[in-house]
Amino acid sequence: MGVVGQAITATAAVAAIAGPFLILVSGELDRQKIVFGLTAMLIISNVLSAYAPSITILLAARAILGFALGSFWAMMAALALRLVPADKVPRAISIIIMGISLATVFAAPLGTFLGGLWGWRAAFIAGSGIGLVALVTQILTLPKLPPTAAPGLSSFKAALSRRSVAIGFGTAFLVVSGHFAGFTFVRPFLEEVTRLDISTVSLALLVFGLAGFLGNFAGGFIAERNPGWAVALSAFLIASAAFALTLLGAVAGVAFTATALWGFAFGSFPVAISIWNARAAPDHAESAGALLASIFQVAIATGSGLGGLIIDGFGSTGVTLYAASAALIGAMVILGFKRQ
Repeated sequence: MGVVGQAITATAAVAAIAGPFLILVSGELDRQKIVFGLTAMLIISNVLSAYAPSITILLAARAILGFALGSFWAMMAALALRLVPADKVPRAISIIIMGISLATVFAAPLGTFLGGLWGWRAAFIAGSGIGLVALVTQILTLPKLPPTAAPGLSSFKAALSRRSVAIGFGTAFLVVSGHFAGFTFVRPFLEEVTRLDISTVSLALLVFGLAGFLGNFAGGFIAERNPGWAVALSAFLIASAAFALTLLGAVAGVAFTATALWGFAFGSFPVAISIWNARAAPDHAESAGALLASIFQVAIATGSGLGGLIIDGFGSTGVTLYAASAALIGAMVILGFKRQ
C-alpha cells in the first residue's frame, strides 16, 4: 500500500508543475502535436506500469502520467477556445470535464473488475488500449493549432496581472482545498457519524459521482450566461452540503442528500472556474490555464494534508466544518469581486 501512495504522490507532484513547464518550453510548436505527444505519454505510462520490473520504473511511469495529465488540464480551456465558436466555449469545457467525471466514476470499478479477472496488469493494458483509440481519433479529427500568443514568462505575468484571474485563483484554492480536506474523509464520516454500512456508503459515493456528472451540465449551462454566478453558486452549494453534514450528519437521509448535493456542486465548480478563467484572459488562455491546473494540484495536496491534521484533532465533523467554511469564503470572494 505504501508503494501505491508513493505512485499517487508522484503523479500529483509532477502534474502540479507540468502545465507551466510545458507552456514555457513549447515555444512555437503546434498544439496539435503537443496533444498527440501527451496522449502518447499516457499510453507509454500505462505500458510501463503494466510491466514495471521495479518500484523505480513504476514511479517513473506514474511521473510520466502526471506530466501528461497536468499538461492536458493546463491546455484544456485554451484548446476549447480554439476549436469552437466563442459562444460554444462553455459547453465545450463542460463536455471535456464531463468526460473526466465519467472516467473518475467508472475507471476504478472497471480496473478492479479487470484486475479480478486477469490480474492488476490487465487494468493498465486496457488503459493503454483506450489511449491508443484516443490517439487515433485525435490524428483523424484534430486540426493544426499553431500558438496564438507569445509563450514564456511574459505571458504568465500578463495573465496574473489581471485581477479577475487572481481572484479566480484564490477562489479555486479555497474551494478545492476545502473540498479535499472534507471529502477525502467522507467515508469514515458516513461510517462513524451517520453509521451507514459499507454497502450504503458505497452507494452514497456512487451517487456523489453521478451527481457530479449532472453538475458538469449545470455548471456549463449557468457559466455560459454568467460564469461568476456559476462559480459562487457551486461554492455555496458545497458549503451548504458540508454544513448540513456537520450539523445533521447523524441523520441518514440528510447525510445521503448532502453527499449527493456535494457531488453535484463539485462537479459544477471545475467547469465554472475554468470558464471564468478562460474569459478573464482569453489572449493568454494557455498560461492562465496552466496556472489554474497547478493551483488545483497544490490545493488538492494542501487540503488532503490539512484534513488529516484536522480529523486527528477535531474528528470527522471538524473536517466538514472546515470544508464548509473554506467554500463559503470562496463564494464570498468571487461575489465581492463581482460587486465592485
